[in-house]
Amino acid sequence: MTLAASEAFAARWQADWNSHDLDRILAHYAPEVVFRSRKALALTGEGEIHGIEALRAYWAAALARQPDLAFEVTRVYAGHGMLAIAYRNHRGVEALETLRLDPEGRVVEASACHAD
Repeated sequence: MTLAASEAFAARWQADWNSHDLDRILAHYAPEVVFRSRKALALTGEGEIHGIEALRAYWAAALARQPDLAFEVTRVYAGHGMLAIAYRNHRGVEALETLRLDPEGRVVEASACHAD
């Protein structure tokens, strides 16, 4: 994936997250997505979420708890069939998400790491 394509993906990802529209957010992800995050562990008791519907349920609960959630992409890294997005949330907490993509450009595996 080129850096320009990665940056374009990250710009859409940021805009969609900041919209709080789950359909827009989830449009980036494949039905069989696997998502890993210690934030998910804290909210659901599982650090790994499997499938788009489970991810929808998790993110719906997370967004309900943080109605002012907003992301600002600070850096984008391009990889082979993947990218990493560094960002800061509305509280100034820095995070990094590594996203592996399928041939259609949808996320099949995501791992989120947080500085807090």
